[in-house]
Amino acid sequence: MNSIPLTKPHGPGRPKDMEKRAAILDAAKALFIRNAFAGTSMDAIAAEAGVSKLTVYSHFGDKDNLFREVIRARVQDLLPEETYSFDPQADIGDTLHRIAQAHANLDCDPETVGTFRAILSDCRQGNPRYGKLMWEEGPMRSRALLERLMQQAVDAGKLDIDDVPRAAIQFTSLIKGEMVMRRMFGCVECVQTYAREIEENARAGVVMFLRAYVPR
Repeated sequence: MNSIPLTKPHGPGRPKDMEKRAAILDAAKALFIRNAFAGTSMDAIAAEAGVSKLTVYSHFGDKDNLFREVIRARVQDLLPEETYSFDPQADIGDTLHRIAQAHANLDCDPETVGTFRAILSDCRQGNPRYGKLMWEEGPMRSRALLERLMQQAVDAGKLDIDDVPRAAIQFTSLIKGEMVMRRMFGCVECVQTYAREIEENARAGVVMFLRAYVPR
């Protein structure tokens, strides 16, 4: 009679695997920001994470997919899907301000700015793949969620918008102002003043947006 094992064999997704996956994502994020997409190798990511290159490939397949996961995890952390939840009983201005504040904080975050700079470096070297991947996983995802919320608000009579995709672009443009460009150029004042400007700019953008799209 065959003996019965005392413990079950470990399957995929066990804690140690998840720890390695998290370490790989952290290492990849740091290296992509530091060296851009073209300058980051899977060997370097494996070394930074303290795992074998085979482990990196087994978790993520290739560098493109690993980068997608890095961006997806970053966006999910700072702009989770519930950020765009619509409550028909809530004031639409409060809802939009919550979203505006979250977007502004993400855009002005030092890691986000570092990523933007790395994208420009890759594009200058004729390698736009890094930027395209980030665009798909970041702004395109966020815009789709924002469009969904705006359409829900239109259906509930909270907003009067004929072209929801265009309105979503206008909204994100209003709340950015010049803050992101100042960050890109390293023109950053003290943190306390900058945080206040983020809040004021987000609120002013929402006020202007509502002037255009609140039902008359």
